[in-house]
Amino acid sequence: MSGAPSTDPAGHAAVAERDAVGPAFDRLWAALEPVGTDPTGGYRRLAYAPPELELRAWFAAEARARSLDVHEDRAGNLWAWWGDPTAGDALVTGSHLDSVRRGGAFDGPLGVVSGLLAVDVLRARGVVPSRPVAVAAFADEEGARFGVACAGSRLLTGQLDPAHALALTDDDGVTYAAALRASGRDPADLGPDAEVVPSIGTYVELHVEQGRALDGLGAAVGVASAIRAHGRWRFDLAGRPDHAGTTRLEDRDDPMLAHARTILAAREAATAHGGLATVGRVQIEPNGVNAIPARVRTWLDARADEEASVRAIVADVAAAAGVGPVEESWTPRTDLDAALRDRLAARLGGAPVLATGAGHDAGILALAGIPTAMLFVRNPTGVSHAPEEHAGRDDCLTGVVALADVLADLLDDAAGVR
Repeated sequence: MSGAPSTDPAGHAAVAERDAVGPAFDRLWAALEPVGTDPTGGYRRLAYAPPELELRAWFAAEARARSLDVHEDRAGNLWAWWGDPTAGDALVTGSHLDSVRRGGAFDGPLGVVSGLLAVDVLRARGVVPSRPVAVAAFADEEGARFGVACAGSRLLTGQLDPAHALALTDDDGVTYAAALRASGRDPADLGPDAEVVPSIGTYVELHVEQGRALDGLGAAVGVASAIRAHGRWRFDLAGRPDHAGTTRLEDRDDPMLAHARTILAAREAATAHGGLATVGRVQIEPNGVNAIPARVRTWLDARADEEASVRAIVADVAAAAGVGPVEESWTPRTDLDAALRDRLAARLGGAPVLATGAGHDAGILALAGIPTAMLFVRNPTGVSHAPEEHAGRDDCLTGVVALADVLADLLDDAAGVR
């Protein structure tokens, strides 16, 4: 079954394959580029909004053009199957198609495009899969619209309660349930998929690096070791609305002061506990220039190597804010499958191994007990979740061949990694 894969990412065979896949990559990328552009820069591809639905249709069309069977699971995730999914022990790759507001082009779509092209490469090598292969496009990975990251994979694996998800609202007051209905889906169907999860034997996700470690190492591709602990918390800061021009300072109950303390405390707590903390979203009511706010809702994103450090950050911020937060999502530190990690790194000629602070569907599947690995493609800007996010074309093509290599290696072992 071996399709004579390349010997290493820089070898002659790999270069030839990279050059051969270039035109197909250009075509797929050109089709994605105009979808969901934000007039202020970057992309706005929110879950179940028209641009993301257009990308879903694009994915299904590209999959069918490759004679892959397309299936949408109960959680809204798309699957393109090469082989019989009921056979079990499937080898899955993929990523997501949604973005944050003003997001970059590569976060998510690069993994989906690379998955489709890796199938092309394997077929060109004459690979006949020893087990089913699938390319997945996970739903609502970013959580930019409804606030819960990796909603599709969490729902799929039972880590997110469907009733809770359906009640989530976006900034316009649209519920998750209403968004599903508007897209032609039945909210009553939302939930774990008992058929899909047991069918997954191994998951390998390719993603643009959200940092610049690989650039400093001079490497086009790396392998993930772990996903750091991270979560999101909402602080509801109540005040008393009043007139900005007539209310004495000593008479004011201004929740913006607590909001300011929250921001400063986040930075201080992150420094003290060796983690990262960001206040990146705020809602102010009534949000008038000449009115003292009645309420401020502010969101904290906190991350660190270990759970204790994250919890300490949140506790310090809560003490400064004077209120207890609402935990909207939480993902513990996730060490990816060590045997799989080492196997991929060796297969790629000793590729660098690095941890990441960004959350991924790969982490959710790993928490569900599925052997999981990640490949990263170099990002020379080091920027992500912003228009400046980038990966060079040659590096993207190197990533496609590297993904095909590791998939071929895993297919050579019919038992996969256990």
